[in-house]
Amino acid sequence: MELSANAKINLTLDILRKREDGYHDLQMVMQAVTLADTLTVVPARGVEGQALSDLHFLPTGGKNLAQVAAAAFRQATGLGGEVDVSIQKHVPVCAGLAGGSADAAAVLSAMNRLTGAGLSPTELAKIGEQVGSDVPFCVLGGTALAESRGEVLTPLAPLPPCHIVICKPPFSISTPQLFGRVKVKKIVRRPDTAGVIAALEAGDLTGVARRMYNVFEDVLEPRRLSEINSIKAALIDCGALGASMSGSGPSVFGLFDQKNRAQEALERLTKGYRGVFLCGPAGPR
Repeated sequence: MELSANAKINLTLDILRKREDGYHDLQMVMQAVTLADTLTVVPARGVEGQALSDLHFLPTGGKNLAQVAAAAFRQATGLGGEVDVSIQKHVPVCAGLAGGSADAAAVLSAMNRLTGAGLSPTELAKIGEQVGSDVPFCVLGGTALAESRGEVLTPLAPLPPCHIVICKPPFSISTPQLFGRVKVKKIVRRPDTAGVIAALEAGDLTGVARRMYNVFEDVLEPRRLSEINSIKAALIDCGALGASMSGSGPSVFGLFDQKNRAQEALERLTKGYRGVFLCGPAGPR
């Protein structure tokens, strides 16, 4: 079975409080995009399933999120055997785009179909909570408000048709380190989450773009922030209605209402970066 595993972007990312369990309560507007990995899932040839990809440094066994998802499905349902997963990576890794979580979500969907379990998307998302905080959203797709650790989801009106340019600079950012730098009571700038939701309901792309923000940008190291801001400025200069960092970064995206301007941004950023992509919003799975 072949499936697509759609990446996500954060139209907003806000941190509300630190919880007693050490996690943080988040509030995010998340959007699935058409940038996607391609997965093929088949019965395992050996005793244990493998996860093979075109990136040599990714784990191939039980530590790969695709195999973690398969194991979680078997444990939750008592159905299915070991599977081999072949992954064609298009979504960059360690990029704030939930590439690994998207792969895990696709495996859950594949297992559901292959076994005839007949679980609803909501039931699959519940299994996905055991795999990772972004997996439930990747199971459901579309546009959603994500709360708690990201697993409490409320579907929202879809992002209006647009063109999205994503640029990943050639470095990674440690999510635990970013959370460690966040002082919730000292956060000054926050996204207008309510305003973004209202703009989505009104079908107002410009209203969405102007209200986007990611509070992680304020705790980046200066040299990383400088590059993030440089990419955002290039996107805006090419006609993006708004630009922001996705997740814990370092990927930056811009929303465009005109394809020629998005194409201009793609060509401009490709001169300096390898990981540049032109895509669009993706609906619910």
